[in-house]
Amino acid sequence: MWVFVNDKIVPAQQAVVSAMDHGFLYGIGLFETIRIYQGKPCFWNEHMLRLENGMTDLRIRHKWERSEIYRAVQATLEKNELEDAYVRISVTGGAEGVGLHSGVYEQPSLYIFVKSVTPITEPPIAKRMKVISFPRQTQEGNLRFKSHNYLNCALGKQEIGGAPDIEGLFLTKEGYICEGVVSNVFWVKDNIVYTPSVDTNLLAGITRNAVLTIAHTGGFNVEEGLYPLEELFKADEVFVTNSIQEIVPVSTVENVEVPYVYGKLTQKLHEAYRRLVELSN
Repeated sequence: MWVFVNDKIVPAQQAVVSAMDHGFLYGIGLFETIRIYQGKPCFWNEHMLRLENGMTDLRIRHKWERSEIYRAVQATLEKNELEDAYVRISVTGGAEGVGLHSGVYEQPSLYIFVKSVTPITEPPIAKRMKVISFPRQTQEGNLRFKSHNYLNCALGKQEIGGAPDIEGLFLTKEGYICEGVVSNVFWVKDNIVYTPSVDTNLLAGITRNAVLTIAHTGGFNVEEGLYPLEELFKADEVFVTNSIQEIVPVSTVENVEVPYVYGKLTQKLHEAYRRLVELSN
């Protein structure tokens, strides 16, 4: 693998981070994961806007224009000979030394990683959902960032293991459905599409937002709120979303079978999402 580091592309073993970088020392860093279709990033502007907003809030200087990052992504894809790919863009605070920093991070670092992805199947391979034994942590500030502070999700992944057909489900400390380890959660009951509210402190994924837009414009009944786990046990359809896997049906929740796996509404939303992807590229 070849990795983009600041202004050059180097072999992965040479892609190093300074021991003084606050992304390493204190988790001052942000990242975006983007799916590439035939060399083109999906929902590029949405991902970049979230990254830029996070940089502003963490007081990381906007050192790169979107066009510069885009060219760096394309160069990294070309070097790795990939057209359909997973891309991770990471920005860290930079080497500010030991001790918390009160000012602007003037010298951030940029890293771009790419790897091949599993093709989207039709129908998608369903996942089994397991509830994580500990609650989702709330955000440390006023907002939830897609940051390098990823311990909650890392511990959740350790708990559920590495099986690709299992997704962990986080509840809030109050017991409300929050989000998956690497996904947002939706379900269907009586032709109404439900998903947890951002009040649960979930990370509002780019794909989540796209699905909500599709559902609203398509005339689906949609509700966001605070829901106990039992709502998933009563659901007709359940699915999860993220930028790499798109829309994935769920077959069981805590060993309770979902009646309709990749049911009619899930299929309609996924078909509409696929059309949106094609239009965006």
